[in-house]
Amino acid sequence: MAETQKDQQHPLWSSDRQIVNTLLAETPTDYNLSELARLRTRYRGFPGARDIQADLDKVLKKWQLTDETLNAKTRQIHAEAQVYKGRGSKRDDWS
Repeated sequence: MAETQKDQQHPLWSSDRQIVNTLLAETPTDYNLSELARLRTRYRGFPGARDIQADLDKVLKKWQLTDETLNAKTRQIHAEAQVYKGRGSKRDDWS
Protein backbone atom coordinates (compact mmCIF):
# COMPACT_ATOMS: atom_id res chain seq x y z
CA MET A 1 0.00 0.00 0.00
CA ALA A 2 1.28 3.43 -0.94
CA GLU A 3 0.98 5.97 1.83
CA THR A 4 0.13 9.52 0.85
CA GLN A 5 2.69 11.92 2.27
CA LYS A 6 1.18 14.98 3.93
CA ASP A 7 2.85 18.36 3.47
CA GLN A 8 4.77 19.53 6.51
CA GLN A 9 4.84 22.99 8.06
CA HIS A 10 8.42 24.31 8.17
CA PRO A 11 9.25 25.68 11.65
CA LEU A 12 10.71 28.87 10.10
CA TRP A 13 7.86 29.41 7.63
CA SER A 14 6.58 32.62 9.26
CA SER A 15 9.90 34.47 9.29
CA ASP A 16 10.87 33.07 5.89
CA ARG A 17 7.52 34.19 4.44
CA GLN A 18 8.38 37.78 5.39
CA ILE A 19 11.79 37.50 3.71
CA VAL A 20 10.24 36.05 0.55
CA ASN A 21 7.68 38.87 0.44
CA THR A 22 10.55 41.35 0.63
CA LEU A 23 12.45 39.57 -2.15
CA LEU A 24 9.37 39.66 -4.37
CA ALA A 25 9.21 43.45 -3.98
CA GLU A 26 12.91 44.31 -4.21
CA THR A 27 15.85 44.11 -6.60
CA PRO A 28 18.80 41.68 -6.63
CA THR A 29 21.28 43.29 -4.20
CA ASP A 30 24.13 41.21 -2.76
CA TYR A 31 22.11 40.67 0.41
CA ASN A 32 18.92 39.75 -1.46
CA LEU A 33 20.78 37.33 -3.74
CA SER A 34 22.30 35.68 -0.67
CA GLU A 35 18.90 35.40 1.00
CA LEU A 36 17.38 33.90 -2.15
CA ALA A 37 20.14 31.30 -2.40
CA ARG A 38 19.90 30.49 1.31
CA LEU A 39 16.14 29.99 1.19
CA ARG A 40 16.27 27.97 -2.03
CA THR A 41 18.73 25.66 -0.29
CA ARG A 42 16.52 25.44 2.80
CA TYR A 43 13.34 24.57 0.91
CA ARG A 44 14.82 22.40 -1.86
CA GLY A 45 13.11 19.04 -1.51
CA PHE A 46 11.16 20.09 1.57
CA PRO A 47 7.78 18.33 1.64
CA GLY A 48 5.68 21.42 2.21
CA ALA A 49 5.81 25.24 2.15
CA ARG A 50 4.71 25.08 -1.49
CA ASP A 51 3.83 28.79 -1.44
CA ILE A 52 7.36 29.74 -0.45
CA GLN A 53 8.89 27.37 -2.99
CA ALA A 54 6.70 28.81 -5.77
CA ASP A 55 7.51 32.39 -4.78
CA LEU A 56 11.24 31.65 -4.67
CA ASP A 57 10.89 30.34 -8.24
CA LYS A 58 9.10 33.60 -9.16
CA VAL A 59 11.94 35.70 -7.72
CA LEU A 60 14.52 33.64 -9.59
CA LYS A 61 12.60 34.13 -12.85
CA LYS A 62 11.95 37.84 -12.17
CA TRP A 63 15.67 38.42 -11.64
CA GLN A 64 16.43 36.36 -14.78
CA LEU A 65 18.58 33.82 -12.95
CA THR A 66 18.98 30.07 -12.89
CA ASP A 67 20.03 28.10 -9.82
CA GLU A 68 23.49 27.77 -11.37
CA THR A 69 23.93 31.52 -11.97
CA LEU A 70 22.48 32.36 -8.55
CA ASN A 71 24.90 29.99 -6.83
CA ALA A 72 27.86 31.31 -8.83
CA LYS A 73 26.96 34.91 -7.94
CA THR A 74 26.51 34.16 -4.24
CA ARG A 75 29.76 32.19 -4.05
CA GLN A 76 31.51 35.26 -5.48
CA ILE A 77 29.65 37.60 -3.11
CA HIS A 78 30.62 35.54 -0.05
CA ALA A 79 34.23 35.27 -1.21
CA GLU A 80 34.54 39.04 -1.48
CA ALA A 81 32.42 40.36 1.39
CA GLN A 82 30.68 39.44 4.61
CA VAL A 83 27.05 39.84 3.59
CA TYR A 84 25.58 38.96 6.97
CA LYS A 85 27.93 41.17 9.01
CA GLY A 86 26.14 42.27 12.15
CA ARG A 87 23.25 39.90 11.47
CA GLY A 88 24.42 36.88 13.42
CA SER A 89 27.06 35.97 10.84
CA LYS A 90 28.58 33.29 13.07
CA ARG A 91 25.37 31.26 12.86
CA ASP A 92 24.78 28.60 10.21
CA ASP A 93 21.15 28.94 9.16
CA TRP A 94 20.81 26.82 6.03
CA SER A 95 18.38 24.16 7.15
